Amino acid sequence: MDRKIEKKKGLRPKHILWIAGGLAFAFLLYKVVLGSSGTVYRADRDKLTISTVEAGAFNDYITAIGQVEPITTIYLDVEEGGKVEEIFIEEGEMIKKGDVILRLKNNDLNTTIMNSESQLAYHANELRNTQINIDQQQIYNKRSKLEVDLKIKQAQRKYKQYEALYNEDLIAREEYLQAKEDYELSEQEKQLTYLKFEQDSVFRSNQKKNMDESLENMKQNLAMARLRLDNLNVKAPADGQLGLLNAKIGESISRGQRIGMVNILTDFKIKALLDEHYIDRVRRELTASFERNGTNYTLQVKKVYPEVREGQFEIDMVFTGEKPDNIRTGQTYHTKLELGQPEQAILVPKGSFFQSTGGQWVYVLNENETEAVKRSIRIGKQNPQYYEVLEGLEAGEKVITSSYDLFGDNDKIVFK
Repeated sequence: MDRKIEKKKGLRPKHILWIAGGLAFAFLLYKVVLGSSGTVYRADRDKLTISTVEAGAFNDYITAIGQVEPITTIYLDVEEGGKVEEIFIEEGEMIKKGDVILRLKNNDLNTTIMNSESQLAYHANELRNTQINIDQQQIYNKRSKLEVDLKIKQAQRKYKQYEALYNEDLIAREEYLQAKEDYELSEQEKQLTYLKFEQDSVFRSNQKKNMDESLENMKQNLAMARLRLDNLNVKAPADGQLGLLNAKIGESISRGQRIGMVNILTDFKIKALLDEHYIDRVRRELTASFERNGTNYTLQVKKVYPEVREGQFEIDMVFTGEKPDNIRTGQTYHTKLELGQPEQAILVPKGSFFQSTGGQWVYVLNENETEAVKRSIRIGKQNPQYYEVLEGLEAGEKVITSSYDLFGDNDKIVFK
């Protein structure tokens, strides 16, 4: 008779093998998933830059590469157009105020001056004729006055005689009245004649005044035309150095065209370009310095240009003390511009990590220095050597300051 075989209960050895294999597979799967999630990155420590966080004085300054320029530059703008006829001074030569740099030729201007001279001569002749007429009229008026006065005197004398005779009944009343009327008419004619002479005198005076003013205006126009003719000689506006001359013989130059510049070398300034990041902190009277041949020279910010172009703005700095003996226009100096007083702070050496993180976080090494973990920080000011750390790090800790471009978004860096 057959007997039923019962299955054994509990774990058998093969079950244990299956469980162990499953756990191993799960662990491998976890490692693969963990590795692909980007939380851990393995890096060769020898290829990284590791810096120590320090506590010390933070010097608030930036380095500005400046170029030497003359303290003042005067531009040469042509006041009168023409064709370049002759050049007397070349670029780079020292000049004195009033020296003729080049001469222009303008035939139209010469014609204008000739016409002005001709008109001036014509009006001057007209004025002389008018003056002669006025003088002759004055003589005529004086003579007319004498005749009128004589006529009145005669009429008055006749009237007095006739009046006396009439009172003695020696002449007729009609003769007496006629003499009286002739005398009164002469008085009225005198008043009219004097009034006419007065009006004529005022007219002649105004005529002469207008012609004098017209003649004076023409003289001024001629003087201005001759001044324009003198402006064909382009002269140095001040003592200095002819830094640029953009003109060639035979070239036509338009009025107002800029053809060069004069550098005033009584002093120098240094023009520098700064990153727009500092535009709110840079102001006038900030101090700067640079070292040259073992000597330190001091500067002061004289002007800050507000325009930002291509992420930069300009400043002008002037010397507050001695200048280098061999200073020349165009030389380049690496200046140290002080933005504030030194302050105690936590410092991290500058590195390429800032370009990747913007200073918001950094990889900090553990005590055994076997790995580095991402940590949020806050950075304040910076100078060419250090970043000022406001929070997130302590002195003595070590951080990775080289580029983070290869690390991606990993939270931890494990050293090989």
